[in-house]
Amino acid sequence: RMNIYTVRKATQGLANYILGVGGEKKGVAIAFDSRHMSPEFADEAALCLAANGIKAYVFESLRPTPELSYAVRKLGCIAGINITASHNPPEYNGYKVYWEDGAQITPPHDSGIMDEVKKVTDYATVKTMDKAEAIASGMYQQIGADIDDPYIAELKSLVLHQDCIDAVKDDLTIVYTPLHGTGNLPVRRVLRELGFENVYVVPEQEKPDGNFPNHHPDPSIEANLADLKNELKASGAKIGFGFDGDGDRIAVLCGERSIKGDELAYLYALNMKNPRVLGEVKCSQNMYDEINKLGSAFMGKTGHSNIKKAMKELNIDMAAEVSGHIFFKERYFGFDDALYAMVRALELLYKGIDFESELDKLPKLYSTDEIKVEATESTKFAVIERIKAELKNADLPEILDIVDIDGLRVRFEAGWALVRASNTTPVLVTRFEASSKEALSDIQERFSKLIYKVKAEF
Repeated sequence: RMNIYTVRKATQGLANYILGVGGEKKGVAIAFDSRHMSPEFADEAALCLAANGIKAYVFESLRPTPELSYAVRKLGCIAGINITASHNPPEYNGYKVYWEDGAQITPPHDSGIMDEVKKVTDYATVKTMDKAEAIASGMYQQIGADIDDPYIAELKSLVLHQDCIDAVKDDLTIVYTPLHGTGNLPVRRVLRELGFENVYVVPEQEKPDGNFPNHHPDPSIEANLADLKNELKASGAKIGFGFDGDGDRIAVLCGERSIKGDELAYLYALNMKNPRVLGEVKCSQNMYDEINKLGSAFMGKTGHSNIKKAMKELNIDMAAEVSGHIFFKERYFGFDDALYAMVRALELLYKGIDFESELDKLPKLYSTDEIKVEATESTKFAVIERIKAELKNADLPEILDIVDIDGLRVRFEAGWALVRASNTTPVLVTRFEASSKEALSDIQERFSKLIYKVKAEF
């Protein structure tokens, strides 16, 4: 369970790693979300760093994750820490580490930092200091407007079609929900400064609240967007946006449609020249097929570090997860920022791209949401390997192709089935897609039967 001692231990490990690579003079930026104890945990991390001779730049109040990423780059920090559990239920909190490019840590830094954390076995060796002393020595510096202002200015400067916005801004109504998280103030500010006056925030979900009394801050779950949908209808708004708790994941509502991350990727690609787009194994086949007509689409592993690694290796312009993480390298920094994704969506709207009609042009496919199957941490990967071994003899439609870069994505003539081990929890994640409801039901039923048969053997 996360507490001040585990936060100090993690930070001591991070500090040891930073000292080992000679990055202590650059400092570390720290942000936190609306969860209980997040401000206190942020201070504990800052004071541990300060005691180790590493300056901490701490946001004065809650900020979205993407602004922390921006702060790391703006301040020239070696790393960043965000105290957040993102979209998870209120009983959780978390500790995320970012490197000097503003993105979450990837190899070799991830394993290097974890090795240092594991070496901290005696809490008596963990350093900390008094906050007043840290401030007086200049090792603890509060940040706020000095980062907010250039961050918002940067977002505004990346809008290429302000003339289009100016022409129609008075006629557009936008509805937004931060889901009790960090997005409310920066979203309202950037929309106001771009010229949008008719902006409504779902009142039940407007204020930051670590209890998340209305819904969990996960916009990928349809039920959590019920109030946003109701506000969209009541206001007559054309478009609605929802962010997760730390503001790096987006949901877009248009009319009766809730647009998923892979659908958003296709829409964004319509306004990009010869785009190179990375999707994950859970993305619809439509995304890959249609983007390949506009540029090049690549399939990769799920997960932030996997995506960042593949983006560098493949020179990707944009990457997307079904859940709503959108990573823009074209015209941006390459990390996932829901606020920037919102601005890019509005840009599409004002270039005359009708989201619903464009998506209606795509081949009709039927799909499930993610379906989670309980497993154990020790056997989940072995179950995947056993399923792979039994595919040839299983009661399934004819297999056309197997993609095994992240679990198993098995393609049939009428659709595909996916099973993969979760990166963070002891579950198997499945998803199914097909060209008809009947085919979807058949593929799901037969493939699920294989999964449960193999799981029972462990």
